[in-house]
Parts: sequence; structure tokens; C-alpha cells
Amino acid sequence: MTFGQAIEMCMRGSKIARAGWNGKNQYVELATRISYVNTRGEVVNADHDAIGNCALAFVGTSGVQIGWLASQADMLAKDWEVR
Repeated sequence: MTFGQAIEMCMRGSKIARAGWNGKNQYVELATRISYVNTRGEVVNADHDAIGNCALAFVGTSGVQIGWLASQADMLAKDWEVR
């Protein structure tokens, strides 16, 4: 599957990954209702008029990275799959 097809699947709720990734159980999924706790202990909703409240989340062996950015190799690869 191409990156574009994989992103479409992700937006529908699927977990996506590249077949060529070395780490076991690594995948990307859509994160919604993003918020964070600031240093004062306040929960801040990250909703933004222009970009909404969604981001890609990379789930890997070291935890979760919100706002994952695909590399050139990832965007051009055709080995994307649904996990």
C-alpha cells in the first residue's frame, strides 16, 4: 500500500506500519482530542481553528511520539500495511 492509501486507512481508525520497519509492534495511528498538562497542572486542550485536534501518533518500543513526521523514504514507500 502507498503512504497516501495508508493515511486514508489511518484516518478511518486503522493502525498502519511499514513492513520494512525493524522494531516489533511499531505503528502509527490517529490521535484525537489532544491535550496536555502544563507546569501549573492545568489541562490545556490543543484544539486549533486551522488544524483541529488530531495528529499522527507513532507507537514504538520507547513509547508514543505525538506529531510523528514521515521521512521521505516513508512517504515514497509502497510497503505500508494495516496492523
